[in-house]
Amino acid sequence: MNTTTSENPVPAERPAQERKEPIYLFTEKSVAEKSEIARRFLETRARLNANVDKANNPLVKRFYNLDHTVYLDGVLPAKMKELMGLVASVGLRCDDCITYHAIQAYRLGVTRAEQEESLNVALVVGGSIVIPHLRRAYELLEELYG
Repeated sequence: MNTTTSENPVPAERPAQERKEPIYLFTEKSVAEKSEIARRFLETRARLNANVDKANNPLVKRFYNLDHTVYLDGVLPAKMKELMGLVASVGLRCDDCITYHAIQAYRLGVTRAEQEESLNVALVVGGSIVIPHLRRAYELLEELYG
């Protein structure tokens, strides 16, 4: 029996999407020199990641690899993905995640206006409970962009 009809076609197999490392306009070091909040965050993150790396946990390594791969340039540019990550992080009320995505977006050349508009979306999605997180995000943006 032929299950392929004009009403119900079988989708063609999609080729694997090429992903590539984005081009960063700023290094982590230059961001740390510009912002005390970013410096403390990046230093703490590096120290804590070193502890995780010592555990040599294959599941954690796989997850970190998945996380890295998702944010590469693909059909969606890395800039857009970082802003999506920022919005989700505000909604989830994760200050470390908010800081990380705001820094990464800055490094990729996202403007302050683009970050602020993304934070507006996050506020509407998350409601008033995210306002304390917005305050901290705006403090970071002030240090990064002036």
